[in-house]
Amino acid sequence: MGPDVPLLNEYKQEFFWKRFPQTVLGGPRFKLGYCAPPYVYVNQAVLFLTPWLFGGIGTLLCQLQLLQELHAAVLSGMLMFTAAAGVQALAFYAARKSGTVERLGAPNILVDEEEVEFTNCVSPETLRFIAPGKRFGLNVVLHTIISGVLCGFGTWYVFLGRLTSLYGSIGVSLVVFVLSWVTLCIAEYSLIVNTATETATFQAQDTYEITPLTRPLYIFIFIAVDLADRFSNPVPELQLACQTLHVLFLFLPLLWALGALPPLDALLFWGMEQILVFGMGGSPMSSNVRLLLMFAVSTGITVCNYFIPSALGVVLFSVTTGFLLSLDLSQVGSLSKSPREIALYVTLLLVATAEAGLLHQFFGSTQSQNLVSGHQSHVSYLLLILFFLCWALREMQGAYVCGGMFLNPLYPKGTSNVQTFKEKNRGLYLAAAIRRALLYFVSPFAMIAFLSMDKSLLSLHTVSISVGLTRAFRVWQSSEDALLQMVVVVLGRLAAGGHLLPGWDSLGTGVQLLLVGLLIDRLSQFLAKLKFTLTVLVTSWTEKKQRRQSAGTLLALNTSLWPLVLAVVTLSALLSAPLLPLFTLPIFLVGFPRPQRSWPGPVGTACPCPDSIFYQQMSGSLASALRTAFSRGSLGSLAPGSHFLGRFQDRMVWIMILERGYGYCTVNIKGLELQETSCHTVEARRVDEVFEAAFERPERLGFTQGFNLHWGNALTPCAALAVRAYSDARNVLSGIIDSHENLRKLQDDFMKALIWLLLRYCVQKHRGFLWRGEEVSASGGTKSQSSQFAQTTCNQPFEAVVVESNLSSFRFRQESSSGTSFGDWSDEDDLFGPQPPRRTVALVTAEAQPGHSALQIGASLPGSVEMDSLFENMALSALQPLQPLGLSIGMPAVDKSRNTEVLKESSHLNFSCPQSEIFSLPSGWRTAPLLPSRLLSLRPLFPEEWFRFTLGRFGLAVQEETSADMTKALKEDEVLKELHAKVALSCLILVGAESAFTSPSYIYRLYCGDVPWTEGLDWLSSRKELYQLTLQAFRFSFKLLFDQASLGPMESPEELFSTLEEYERDWYIGLVTEKGWHDGVLQEKPFLFSLGHDLTMGTYTGRVLSLQEQLIQVGRLNGEGVRGQWANLSWELLYATNDDEERYSIQAHPFMLRNLTVQAADPPLGYPIYSSAPLHFPCL
Repeated sequence: MGPDVPLLNEYKQEFFWKRFPQTVLGGPRFKLGYCAPPYVYVNQAVLFLTPWLFGGIGTLLCQLQLLQELHAAVLSGMLMFTAAAGVQALAFYAARKSGTVERLGAPNILVDEEEVEFTNCVSPETLRFIAPGKRFGLNVVLHTIISGVLCGFGTWYVFLGRLTSLYGSIGVSLVVFVLSWVTLCIAEYSLIVNTATETATFQAQDTYEITPLTRPLYIFIFIAVDLADRFSNPVPELQLACQTLHVLFLFLPLLWALGALPPLDALLFWGMEQILVFGMGGSPMSSNVRLLLMFAVSTGITVCNYFIPSALGVVLFSVTTGFLLSLDLSQVGSLSKSPREIALYVTLLLVATAEAGLLHQFFGSTQSQNLVSGHQSHVSYLLLILFFLCWALREMQGAYVCGGMFLNPLYPKGTSNVQTFKEKNRGLYLAAAIRRALLYFVSPFAMIAFLSMDKSLLSLHTVSISVGLTRAFRVWQSSEDALLQMVVVVLGRLAAGGHLLPGWDSLGTGVQLLLVGLLIDRLSQFLAKLKFTLTVLVTSWTEKKQRRQSAGTLLALNTSLWPLVLAVVTLSALLSAPLLPLFTLPIFLVGFPRPQRSWPGPVGTACPCPDSIFYQQMSGSLASALRTAFSRGSLGSLAPGSHFLGRFQDRMVWIMILERGYGYCTVNIKGLELQETSCHTVEARRVDEVFEAAFERPERLGFTQGFNLHWGNALTPCAALAVRAYSDARNVLSGIIDSHENLRKLQDDFMKALIWLLLRYCVQKHRGFLWRGEEVSASGGTKSQSSQFAQTTCNQPFEAVVVESNLSSFRFRQESSSGTSFGDWSDEDDLFGPQPPRRTVALVTAEAQPGHSALQIGASLPGSVEMDSLFENMALSALQPLQPLGLSIGMPAVDKSRNTEVLKESSHLNFSCPQSEIFSLPSGWRTAPLLPSRLLSLRPLFPEEWFRFTLGRFGLAVQEETSADMTKALKEDEVLKELHAKVALSCLILVGAESAFTSPSYIYRLYCGDVPWTEGLDWLSSRKELYQLTLQAFRFSFKLLFDQASLGPMESPEELFSTLEEYERDWYIGLVTEKGWHDGVLQEKPFLFSLGHDLTMGTYTGRVLSLQEQLIQVGRLNGEGVRGQWANLSWELLYATNDDEERYSIQAHPFMLRNLTVQAADPPLGYPIYSSAPLHFPCL
């Protein structure tokens, strides 16, 4: 797609320009897109101006001095309450009336869904269009009461007398009065008549009708400040705030329209998160419930600190609670299983409490007022040393230094082998261990010592000092950030020398640390947002594929209005709100503040697909690698809200830090699609280039070559992590599967594999791995034990899901045909006569199972094609013709009575060796409907030498005492040999393999389990264990063909035996679509093999998955760039409903990684194929 793809298609443009005026005005729909009677617009205008009318009555009576201000405000509120109740009553009446009216005639489905047929000005349709009403009765009462209160307080807020006292000018007061009532009318209409769709949308659905309360809430906040000024002693700052807010009150409609003010739920969680982090020293939490609980507990501890009378008690209580709240208390259950960790935490707590109490008791009261000298100054210098040591040791752990600008010469490069990489990293591991000890076990005690001797403890019982000290003593939550904040305070004191700074020093150390932490956070956000702004602005012109026709104009506007752009960036940083690039163009707005997680729903929702299992398998190993990287500092400074991107082969892993505390971290791991779109491929290629520049350069580089050429990219490489994951290799089998020489060996390998599996089956049965009663099942009993057999074998054979899937399609057709008769659709004058149904393994199996004998297939629609196999997408010319079952045309006649006589034999066999009973096969497997002459003709195909060799190997496994004579007698038992020969040759015939394999399509079909029909197929399919062993043997034989064609032939029976053992133990050989493949990946089978068919190329492919330790390259993303793009995505999809798959804002952007960022968003806006639940893991 080109850069000039429309931002909104024509339909969405029309929809947007109908919705946006409604949002600006609070709900009135004056732009409908179709003709409507004038009374529809007049009624909406009257309802919109009703609050102004009632407020004007109160204001007029007050100005005429007929009523006092309070009484006039109450009168206006009562009038508005009455009007709101009337509107709700009319809405209820219209809903009841519309529910009883029966519309004549069928509705026209081609008419726009928003078009309404108006009959008169008070018809139910008109009333429901203007005032849809509330869904819940409680909201009817609540919103009606709030509308009256809002009108009353609003009238009081904008009295002309009050405005004149604030501004001292009648003219200014009149302007403010008129425009203020526009704001009030917008809020009232949205609350009581019809709620507009807000541009600031946090939830995809407003289930509980919270949106109507958003605009009145902000008006109440303004009114609360005004009431505080009215009923308090004159405070110049408060009066200035009132003057400012009265002017800002006029611009509320603009802020609502731009979506700068958050909805109630986002405001609540954002406010609690900001207070918890900066006011109480906590961390953003991984869920809303955890946030509520932690906020409540932290608030309670702060209040308790305020009422503790003694300074020593405050110190001990703050140290204890600060340590406990910094731990992951939700994992107490798992922590109780590790006594060493419990002992470590208890020891740390006791030492910290003793240190704080002793230092405060002996040095706290004697602390000098001179901040440069005294005992605290010695600790200050120690803090400086610790900070610079920890910073230097952390910098050398990553691939880049100095904020990602220069390559780290100490970091190993050009290494793909995991062991070599670990060897080169040993020096860095030592440095990381030193840093970890200093940061987690030395720095917290040094900071506690600094705080315990602080002079601010001498002046307790003030709110600011209690809050500041409670926060300051929570040094364990994020030791690195706390150390940085304390070092900044210490440097400020050292810079001031022995001089006191009255405004600063009077705040106390706790409040100073709070302000420094807030300043550092906002400054880092400002720099990240500024980098994101420059990236969007510059690349809109330098990247040809991003250069739209308006790029030059937008670039000129941003350049000429740079102070305004800088103000927008600054404001978004101060509010900790995302910087929203509209449609990802250089048009920057301040998005509404929201929690760091950006999304309201629970963590862990995804859009799963078959490839999701690869991310699910590697998530545990990746979490373990992340734990090590976090503790070493390889990924830099960790803060909740940080985003990382991992790359391995065709897989993309998105990692988000949700929560951080002492010794633990909570992350969310997402898996992105495997390069299925062109946009994804373009950005994946750029990600590879960025990682190659960091990890695959030579060891020694000059200064200019060591500069990060991709510094402007959103991705900054950090480290390579060793993770156990599957390596995916795909090979085209041309020259292997179609080679006549290879195909001639396949029959012999099939017989050997089948004999090996039959003997292994007997060994497992003897050892009790199989259920008792196999004889009954194998002889045609009513209950099969295939599921138990599949569970006991390490390599599951042919999956029953193939049969079940086909069978379910038959059942569906049977049910659908029973509800609707398709007899009329059948063609009576078929030119080719009645066509017999195709008989596949699925159908034969279904008929053989009890309860499905009467299964019927309904008639199909004329012209439709029914295919009930795994080869629906395969070209019909590639399939061999199958013999129809049920027709005797062209088929040899079978004398069933003679077959019955032939198959009669004794169930008891006279073995010459007692051990032969162990290797005896079920009697039901000996009754194949085949003539003895046919089996005798194929007797040379039975490999006797291989049978004796395999029997000898398995015989040693089942004998309690090894005996050479017993093994020899076992090999010479002719009855046992003939038994296995008969069963093996019967299976060979029944799968149609009595002649050499010649067709690749036949091999593929047999591998997939779509066995062509033979006269004994129903007998074989009814013996589930034997049927599965046969198919598993064929898959083993094909894998042998594949390996021998690649690596050379097997040179001895011992090598073949060990190879089959390896297949059974370490391999899953099957199909990608089978459940066994899914389970094999999750169970971390060392190897998986699958045979596939590329219909477009007409080739057969082999796919091999190998589980091994691989290096996954991980880089840090610009968190503010991610939040900004997600904010635009939320606005674009939830408000503008721009879900076009080819929209501009989802196109590939090599610098912003726009397509990958959209994918990583939580559903329903994004579409990650895997998303883990919050993963809590220790990182000490």
